[in-house]
Amino acid sequence: MSHDSPARRCALDALTAWEDTSRYAADLLDDFARRRRLSPPDRGLAQDLLYGVIRHLYLLDELIERFRRGAIKSQTQNLLRLGLYQLFKTGIAEHAAVNETVALARPHERSLVNAILRTAQRQKSELLAGIETWPLEDRYSHPDFLLRRWTDQHGPAATEALCRWNNEAPPVYARLNPLARDREALDRVRSETLPSSLGDSYPGFFLIEGTPNTEWLRQGLIYIQDPSTSLACRLLDPQSGETVLDACAAPGGKTALLAALMENQGRIVASDSSEPRLGPLRENLERLSIANAEVRHLDWTDPPPASDLPAFDAILLDAPCSNTGTMRRRVDVRWRLTERDFERHARQQLALLRSVAAFLKPGGRLVYSTCSIDREENEEVVAASGFAVERTISSLPWRDGHDGAFAALLRP
Repeated sequence: MSHDSPARRCALDALTAWEDTSRYAADLLDDFARRRRLSPPDRGLAQDLLYGVIRHLYLLDELIERFRRGAIKSQTQNLLRLGLYQLFKTGIAEHAAVNETVALARPHERSLVNAILRTAQRQKSELLAGIETWPLEDRYSHPDFLLRRWTDQHGPAATEALCRWNNEAPPVYARLNPLARDREALDRVRSETLPSSLGDSYPGFFLIEGTPNTEWLRQGLIYIQDPSTSLACRLLDPQSGETVLDACAAPGGKTALLAALMENQGRIVASDSSEPRLGPLRENLERLSIANAEVRHLDWTDPPPASDLPAFDAILLDAPCSNTGTMRRRVDVRWRLTERDFERHARQQLALLRSVAAFLKPGGRLVYSTCSIDREENEEVVAASGFAVERTISSLPWRDGHDGAFAALLRP
């Protein structure tokens, strides 16, 4: 009797649950990997397979359409997605991709799965050539409404480049934490890490090759963080001794960077509307030795009385958004977004912007930021606010080599 691959079984179970629930792929993967007690290499393979299938969903289903005869059950569809992804989009040996997938099949579907995968294997070169002529929607597995928005806003060449970017595994960046307690250890980490290939624009950030050093993370010497997150913090330019609000702070990466820029001096109020996210926020700030921040549970759609808070010299509003700048990292996003979400987000973002602005000192500064690349959530929200715009800055994944983001420095 053949024993199936625990990593592939985990990926299959998580994919089936992902289709049947509204839970995020990352959370499902964590649950199934823990339940199956996967080793780190097996967990890594399960993640590559699960995320890869989700990224290439339309393409894989289009391939299945070319081989199947009649309806097939959801479980069989997911098995074929898994096998075809390994055949067409990974460097896994073809015989292993086929055999290990067939081993996962239930007895009554084994011959069908085997036949389709072996036919696809024989016709692989011809199919790969054909895929290059497919419409963008099927070739890169992105909903058509997103492709239309991006083409209108960024042009066809950028849209195709973004699709290619979104379908690859994301680079993992980390930031050195200058506030770490152990200065000698921090110096050792600094000497052992290569500077970021992104140049001087992102001091302290570096690319992680392979697995992050868990001991460095545990000691708060580094923090996993994309360079794009620093744009808004540096635009705000908080100074030592100032009173600063981070209005949507969880999980704390931007708060920690603000504290570092302030050299742990002054005062930061780090708030979030989600009570369950406050625990991880506190834990991150504690681990990163942040001494000048206090965590508050605040919902800016229903702001507290002005007497409950100080007047702020500077406010960072990193608003909830569509996450279109982080699709490479957040594999669920393209399948969960609808066209109406952009308008809904923009209304909420404008309301939040006006809400937090009321807590700014006269002459204070406010940075509005998102991890969206969509004009409706960015430039149009800023224009609708009526605030004076001193400067805007953005990153675009296909141009800058990291997540997309937008930030505007405003004077209400």
